[in-house]
Amino acid sequence: MNKFLLLVSFLLMVTCIHAGVISGTIRAASDNSPLPFSSILIKGTAKGVSANSKGFYSIQLEPGEYVLVCQFIGYSSAEKKIKIGNEPMSIDFSLAPQNYSLKAVEVKSGGEDPAYAIIRNAIQNRESHLREIKKFTCDVYIKGQLQLRNYPSSFFGQKVDFEDGDTSKRKMIFLSETIAKYAVEEPNKRKVEVVSTKVSGRSDGFGFSSPQIISFYENTITIGRSLNPRGFISPIANNALNYYKYKFEGTFFEFGKEVSRIKVIPKRQYEPLFSGYINISENDWRIQSIDLTILKAQQMQLLDTLLIRQQYIPIGENWVIKNQVIYPSGKFFGFDFFGSFLQVYDHFDIAPAFKPNYFNNTVLKFYDSSNKKSAAYWDSIRPLPLLTEELKDYKQKDSLEQVRKDPRYLDSLDKIRNKLTLPGMLLTGQNFSIQKKKMNISFDGLVGTLNYNTVEGGVVQFSPRFTKNYEGRNALTISPTIRYGFANKHLNSSIAAVFNFGSTFEQNISFAAGRKVMQFNNDKPIGERVNSLYTLIYEYNYMKFYEADFFQLDYNKGIGNGLNMYAQFQFQNRSALNNLADMNSWKDFPDRAFTPNYPTELALNNMQPNKASMLTIGISWRPGSKYIEFPDRTISIGSKYPTFNASITKGINGLFGSDVDYTKWQFSMNDNLNLKLLGLFNYRINFIPDYQHYLGNQTLFAASFLNSFQLMPYYQFSNTARFNASAHLEYHLNGFISNKIPGFKKLNWFFVTGMNMLHIDGADGYQEYFIGLENIFKVLRVDFVQGAEKGGAKPSGFRISMPIFR
Repeated sequence: MNKFLLLVSFLLMVTCIHAGVISGTIRAASDNSPLPFSSILIKGTAKGVSANSKGFYSIQLEPGEYVLVCQFIGYSSAEKKIKIGNEPMSIDFSLAPQNYSLKAVEVKSGGEDPAYAIIRNAIQNRESHLREIKKFTCDVYIKGQLQLRNYPSSFFGQKVDFEDGDTSKRKMIFLSETIAKYAVEEPNKRKVEVVSTKVSGRSDGFGFSSPQIISFYENTITIGRSLNPRGFISPIANNALNYYKYKFEGTFFEFGKEVSRIKVIPKRQYEPLFSGYINISENDWRIQSIDLTILKAQQMQLLDTLLIRQQYIPIGENWVIKNQVIYPSGKFFGFDFFGSFLQVYDHFDIAPAFKPNYFNNTVLKFYDSSNKKSAAYWDSIRPLPLLTEELKDYKQKDSLEQVRKDPRYLDSLDKIRNKLTLPGMLLTGQNFSIQKKKMNISFDGLVGTLNYNTVEGGVVQFSPRFTKNYEGRNALTISPTIRYGFANKHLNSSIAAVFNFGSTFEQNISFAAGRKVMQFNNDKPIGERVNSLYTLIYEYNYMKFYEADFFQLDYNKGIGNGLNMYAQFQFQNRSALNNLADMNSWKDFPDRAFTPNYPTELALNNMQPNKASMLTIGISWRPGSKYIEFPDRTISIGSKYPTFNASITKGINGLFGSDVDYTKWQFSMNDNLNLKLLGLFNYRINFIPDYQHYLGNQTLFAASFLNSFQLMPYYQFSNTARFNASAHLEYHLNGFISNKIPGFKKLNWFFVTGMNMLHIDGADGYQEYFIGLENIFKVLRVDFVQGAEKGGAKPSGFRISMPIFR
């Protein structure tokens, strides 16, 4: 490997000897300020580079004569003819603000602004331009950086320390670069092959490597997944005239074509809209460049502002994107951040010949050693110079990474981190690490270990977790559990272990054994903390459980092509548990009494001792699944199709004295449908025969809406019918409708609605409907739920969702 690196370095040096380097700075003529990420092109070609954020560029050319074209949005292009030999040259550019001509346009008083005719033509040609290049390949350089301007000294009681020895408030927290080959074949085939990538301070890291060309020819623009789940409306969308106002700013000429500059103005706040400028070429009505901003008032989440700049260039009769820069900025819990994410495209081939099966289910592939390239390689290939602070960050963090590999440093770091704290011991839990051995031990705070129920009284459950990481994704987690009931004086202990492995697709095997208490519905419809609150405050003991000696073995394996399989065997030797003779609550309700510790809807008496051996085999399939392929592993990133799940469970009579004898199958499908401006629709449908419990809920705190019923009593609808079917439907409007309500729209709260249905063969079913508000203070959701039992009660109530209760 060392010999290979020396050879590469030698070849790069030889290449540099026979090529000249041109560098310089691009500034505004008006105030001499640098023009960040300006473009330098070789006239007549698509070859070029971008300046960095300080306006400095560098390009390497073979000896000869060239014409350099310098561009920046909002400024007139400049050309310089040069002749270069083997010696370096310095060529600076000073760009004047773009002069826009209005003389050819007649604007009548009270008439429509000329911009509207241009926009209508752009809308009319939008769809043809969206897919006019049927296929292409290109090289793309991606650089992302994120910096802090300021940050708090502590966060949720924990000191904020970046452990870099730098106490200044301004610092680079992320920096990465990637060189990739990007291939497209319309309508929907994409593939990215990463040739090289690096992350500052992480020699084994993979940077942002998937180019996202934000196409404003789309009706709805999706930027990430969290900024606005509805997406943003393009200024040339089919319905754009309903959302935007436009103002004609004039025309200019670029590459011999007349271009109109249009100011884009949102008609209303609290709509997912852009503001800024779009430049459109005359006659063919293509986008020449973009300079658009999204503000928080335009229903953007997480960020305060997001600026997008794009520059297109002609290749023959077509125009292709040359560069795209996204500038995010915002404040979050006192962290004041900003950044830039640049993509530079080059070496376009708009008539490639793809090999058969070139496009497959791998959409992003990292080649082996793509993150091991030398500094000399990067200096020779990146299309723009690094900033001084970027060079400093690479040097500092790469040095720190080497220091952090020193066992003495790791020991000192562990010594600092591994300190017992009162908040940790009581509330947040503690974490202890032995970094040089890749080991970690953690446990919950004391408050999290204490609960109360009518069977054990006060109970403490201590479950420390030990994790050991190996190479790749291989990891072992061991978690012993000790549980003691202070009133019934039962001591239960068990141990669980999980080993994750797999060179391509993830696999894991787990084992658990011991003695523990289990809910009659092993899917745990109610949490212990919520049950404790309702027992002590409201005199309701919803949780029903038994005690069992058990052992369980699980195996999960990813197969590829969207397939995953799993198998489980478990044995339980069950014993009944009864309520205490003296049960406590903080308040006595004369009209209430604690119910027996078994589902009274199903039986008149508690369970008899019994044994059960059960084997489950299942498979899940998501057709069309796409994958990211790393050198040592493959990760699924989902599909546009639903997920199908099927399983069969066999109760094996006689094995280990088992008393059960049954066969039960289950089939389900679920998906999340992005309706874009109309919101998000989620659903889950289950088909189940034979004995089945359902996840009900009788507390104020909502259970998972796609897996449970919000008002259903926990065991009322458990049954042994030959066929059951349930459906859970949930529609998140994500600002649709709520952004039209005066005053209310400023809160940025979103409507959500849906329904849950249960059909039981030969028996009365159940259904419930809900409507609510979510995104309340970013974390809270409140729903009103109306239930309906066929021929029976019609319960109703409110449900609250917060992460702390999930």
